[in-house]
Amino acid sequence: MTAATPPRETAGTAPAPAAAPKAAARTAVRPASKVPAAENTLRILKLLASKRGPMAASNIATSLGLPRSSVYHLLGVMEANGFVLHLHEEQRYGLGISAFELSSAYSRQEPLSRLGRPMLASLVDMIGESAHLAVLHGRDVLYIVEERAKNRPSLVTDVGVRLPSHLTASGRAILAVLPKSQVRALYPNAAAFSTRHETESPITKYSALSSHLDRVRQRGYATEHGEITPGFGSIAAAVTDHTGWPTAAVAVTFLEDKLPADQWPVLAARIKKVADELSLRIHGRPSPAGPQ
Repeated sequence: MTAATPPRETAGTAPAPAAAPKAAARTAVRPASKVPAAENTLRILKLLASKRGPMAASNIATSLGLPRSSVYHLLGVMEANGFVLHLHEEQRYGLGISAFELSSAYSRQEPLSRLGRPMLASLVDMIGESAHLAVLHGRDVLYIVEERAKNRPSLVTDVGVRLPSHLTASGRAILAVLPKSQVRALYPNAAAFSTRHETESPITKYSALSSHLDRVRQRGYATEHGEITPGFGSIAAAVTDHTGWPTAAVAVTFLEDKLPADQWPVLAARIKKVADELSLRIHGRPSPAGPQ
């Protein structure tokens, strides 16, 4: 009996098993989970949450490197429990009402305030100046945490206070991370801009705001020079979520004549470090660092 002759390799053609190392490399990147169905369910939810719109099941499978059959089974269970919504006409899947309820529960439990407060308290102890945490609320910033330094004057940024975002360091830090189209939608005309006090370079139109935000992006932090309270300056850095969306801003406010201009970048670096740590604590990512 003649032994079977193995197939010859044509010149320039790679052997058939060459695809195996790619699969092995993919496996090596993500260790095997002890509960793969649970992990893959969470991966699908996180993927959908990171997108601007619904996705086809085939795209979900490709993005996550999962078998289509498994993705369809998991999506079916999530749809039955309201965590995803199947858009039949588009043949796509988006987040469902149960996912929204989780988001609302997150807001009700105020984890951002709970996580941020001790971090701000440590920052205040380190620098001896007052700090606060603010979130965007329409065109305003809403202050949700204030840590006042010992022997420092009271500020207008009490918890619950709202101020125009384009006037504050906190608001500018957040606006600088938003897509420019979103900022433009928030400030469609001159009526959207307000001022509190006379300053050297008031921001009263979109072109001025856009130029200012470009400088914030380059530096990696935002500043304010007496636009809210004359004589007081502020420095702020954005806190971002897992998609890079600005969730909040950490800011420090101080008497400008007590802090020389050459010390502002040093303080900004400390503030940005706290903002980056808070971003990581909420499973986000640090905001991009611009040149100092």
